[in-house]
Amino acid sequence: MKVAVVGTGYVGLVVGACLAETGNDVVCADVDAAKIKNLKANKLPIYEPGLEPLVVRNQREGRLTFTTDVGAAVERSEIVFIAVGTPPDEDGSADLQHVLAVATTIGKHMNASKVVVTKSTVPVGTATKVRAQIARETTTPFHVCSNPEFLKEGAAVDDFMKPDRVVVGVDSPEAAKVIEELYAPFVRTGNPLIMMDIPSAEMTKYAPRCGAASGRTGASARHSCFPAPDTAGPVSPRM
Repeated sequence: MKVAVVGTGYVGLVVGACLAETGNDVVCADVDAAKIKNLKANKLPIYEPGLEPLVVRNQREGRLTFTTDVGAAVERSEIVFIAVGTPPDEDGSADLQHVLAVATTIGKHMNASKVVVTKSTVPVGTATKVRAQIARETTTPFHVCSNPEFLKEGAAVDDFMKPDRVVVGVDSPEAAKVIEELYAPFVRTGNPLIMMDIPSAEMTKYAPRCGAASGRTGASARHSCFPAPDTAGPVSPRM
């Protein structure tokens, strides 16, 4: 699958490298030109055990590329992960300006229907804001998902490649099918791919036990999470 990951920090770089490792065609995009130059030279901005070999191997074999052209990365991809930073605002809440700026760019470059996945650490309700921001820029239908990360520093690669669970909030059965295909290599050992409505998925980052307690996995989950308030299916934005 063709995947774009916007943001090459801790989360974005791990996500991009691990998805490339399982055979996806991944481009990681970032507006920081110096960081992208270094990544192309296999100079990573972070140290995480096992990450550098993944980046080196997948760049060499053509499954992982890096670019500063976010719009082009969006256009060539079926799935777009938003993995930019959400630093605390003055009042302590997550600053969503970078997330929403990426959503604007995605909308402007929505040349075909895509699945947009929020991977950044964000508060409940962010997917609704992302959806609205994209919809301001495009008339092309699209899907929005929430896929909170549970990566531990020092074990992030292992956590992604061998997760104890994968939690995804989806807005339609079509989006669920795409996500299931993307994550199939990571849950073959039997650990669950847990699908739910988007607000519930956003909440699991703050209450990790909620996802596991849902007890909804696999195909049954795809048909048990509709229609929640934020799960109205593919969006056909207003003109």
